[in-house]
Amino acid sequence: MEFDVFTLLPEVFPAYLESSILQRAHSRGLINVRLHNIRDWATDKHHTTDDVPYGGGGGMVMKTTPIFAAVESVVGPQPNFPVILLTPQGRVFTQQVAMELAACSRLALLCGRYEGVDERIREHLVTDEISIGDYVLTGGELPALILIDALARLVPGVLGDPDGACDDSHASGLLEYPHYTRPPEFRGWKVPDVLLSGDHAKVAAWRREQALQRTLQRRPDLLATASLSERDREHLERLHKESKKP
Repeated sequence: MEFDVFTLLPEVFPAYLESSILQRAHSRGLINVRLHNIRDWATDKHHTTDDVPYGGGGGMVMKTTPIFAAVESVVGPQPNFPVILLTPQGRVFTQQVAMELAACSRLALLCGRYEGVDERIREHLVTDEISIGDYVLTGGELPALILIDALARLVPGVLGDPDGACDDSHASGLLEYPHYTRPPEFRGWKVPDVLLSGDHAKVAAWRREQALQRTLQRRPDLLATASLSERDREHLERLHKESKKP
């Protein structure tokens, strides 16, 4: 999967991209992240990429000319893949959105700064707008890294366990079940016996029940859209009844 990132701060990306899973994915050719400094397309001697807003007001606005020039020179005027603006005004990034975008072989990510971008960039250049949550950051660089990380994990071969991404929280519509590792007892706290039983069917059933219980307790809103079997619904009903007992 290929990513073209357009930013005023390309120096913030390498430390994260050159570490751990993403570094190994890059070295194996599974992902490729190209960083493009928008200032390189500014035409004045100061490499200006922002200006004061028409109509007044505080802050600065990212200019059309260098951004259009940067994106169009790299991906062309009408790319056949998404050009995404990272902005708090975009649709909220979820695991479902990640799976949708992971079907693309290439993405362009535009990192906003200051008060944002000239509206003509939204209207005539980008094809999608993504927000990582209902809060405001100083720029789109961290959101871009979050998208790259989340999407890279869905690329076949990136994770050591081919089914690892399928079990993650939100991947199935539920929060993930609890995990344990050695030692089997620590300070008197024991690993659940079922996980030591070697019975894979019982382990799978326990994990599903734990995922349902954890979702009910922490994010019950997710259950409205999760794919639930009749057995899942029966287990949730039992949990509801137990929670009402005095």
